[in-house]
Amino acid sequence: MSEVERFYDRNPRYEWERLERHRTEFAVTLRALEDHLPAPPAKVLDVGGGPGRYAIELARRGYEVILFDLSRGCLELAREKAKEAGVTLAGYEHGDATDLSRFADEEFDTVLLMGPLYHLLEEGDRRRAIREARRVLKPEGLIFAAFITRYAPIRWAAKYEPSWIIDQRKRLEGLLASGQLPACPGGGFTDAWFAHPAEIEPLMEGEGFETLELIACEGVISMIEEKINELSGEPWESWVELNYRLGKDPSIHGAAEHLLYVGRKRRR
Repeated sequence: MSEVERFYDRNPRYEWERLERHRTEFAVTLRALEDHLPAPPAKVLDVGGGPGRYAIELARRGYEVILFDLSRGCLELAREKAKEAGVTLAGYEHGDATDLSRFADEEFDTVLLMGPLYHLLEEGDRRRAIREARRVLKPEGLIFAAFITRYAPIRWAAKYEPSWIIDQRKRLEGLLASGQLPACPGGGFTDAWFAHPAEIEPLMEGEGFETLELIACEGVISMIEEKINELSGEPWESWVELNYRLGKDPSIHGAAEHLLYVGRKRRR
């Protein structure tokens, strides 16, 4: 069992609840899905979808969704949550994002790759996962790929652990140089790769995708979202709309925590 699999198996509910704590990320990502997805019942493969927050929501909207994840614990929780929601997923598959060989070429209208890429430290592995996603997509199918940004750990440290810049100087310099940040012993995350915004479009386009959008999932409220997340009704919807709009502005991409790449499979 890999470090990443162990991490998510330890507490699947924490991952489910993460998008309740970070409501803007979830809402802005759903807006992007709403704007770009083909009409249901299009076939969606959710690769690395964890406990199924997006898979279940899309199934609720009439899409045929297969959830594919490295964590058996997350897949089991997804089954529970789908039953609670009264929806049926088309499948629950355990596996690694770099190997989608159980799926046929050009089988899906859309692939969600909104978890694996920051857990793949080596560029070759990231490219394999992207190639596999492309292979299983129909001609001109859509990909939604999530990235954690290069400076997100620094922003986290500024808010929660300012001494990190001194105590973890070597890890900080490694992050800035390569995007890689090893996990701290007993820390809250795995070894990970954090993307510079300028790296994302060349990576995806180099693997056969046409860029449609790159969106900062937190908009302009990254790390200052607490009051916004308490809202409901028109004030909440207004902030979601504003952050979705501003999230497309490249000038804020480096100050967000998550970036969502939306692309279309190019014909070769």
